[in-house]
Formats: sequence, C-alpha cells, structure tokens
Amino acid sequence: MSKTIDRDSLPYRPCVGVMLLNDRGQVFVAKRCGSDDAWQMPQGGIDEGEGVHEAALRELKEEIGTDKAEILGETAEKLRYDLPDHLLGKVWKGRWRGQEQVWLAARFTGTDADIDLATEHPEFDAWKWVDADALPTLIVPFKRPVYEAVLKEFETVIKGLRGR
Repeated sequence: MSKTIDRDSLPYRPCVGVMLLNDRGQVFVAKRCGSDDAWQMPQGGIDEGEGVHEAALRELKEEIGTDKAEILGETAEKLRYDLPDHLLGKVWKGRWRGQEQVWLAARFTGTDADIDLATEHPEFDAWKWVDADALPTLIVPFKRPVYEAVLKEFETVIKGLRGR
C-alpha cells in the first residue's frame, strides 16, 4: 500500500530563477537532460546563508557553465508553483511541495561560446535563445503561470534590451 503525501504539510523550496537575456532581448532556455521538450530558464535552490544574487550567479555557473551576467532587476514578490501530483514525493527527495522563487532579470555579458552545458552535474542537453513571447509555449504547464508573471514583470527590461 503506497503512502499518501499530504501536500499541505510540505514547505516550498527557496529558489532563485534567472531570466538571462541577450543584447537582442531574447531569453536563454535550456532543455532538461533526457526530456523531449522540458525547456526552462536556469533556476535552483538558495543555500543556507546565501544571498539571492549570489545564488543566481552560482546557479548559472553550475547549470550552464558561465556566470557572465549583469543583474538588471528582481521580482517585487516571490512567485510559487506546486508540483503536479505525479511528481510530488519524487523530486527533491520528497521534501518540497513546489518552489517559492525570486526571479532576476540579467543581461548576458559573455558570448555564446561561454555557455557550456557539460558541467560537473549536467542538467541540460540543449539550449537556445528565444523571443520572450514564445517562452510560455516551451515551458511545462505547471510552471507556465510563473513564467508569464516573470515576463510581465520584466517586460520593460526586455524592451530596453531590444531597443539598444
């Protein structure tokens, strides 16, 4: 008999996400290893005692092999998503119900050659720059509302880079 997980008893994982933008205002997305279509922006947990900006740059380095980024903005409020039932209890060793995220907009200051997905613990196997309006269609459905909120909040940042 399988144990039922009480979603409401689980906390949210403290997390940072990075909307990494190139000089054309396009958004960096990467495809999770072993998935057919699970694209996402870089994101990850905030370690104990770590600041949001510090965590963001660390996550970029760990996930995409570079931390060449200039922070341009931060979401006014934390954004949450819940894991769907089929993932609850399976990811993050079953410790979290979802993530509570601070999102940062950052301008990529390197070149495409600086991006290296062959990190110590690879999470992604492909990456690309996409127009911001295409972003929600690439994201798994349970994360879409967060991505739409991030797009809306950073709309002026994205437009500013397009107009450079």
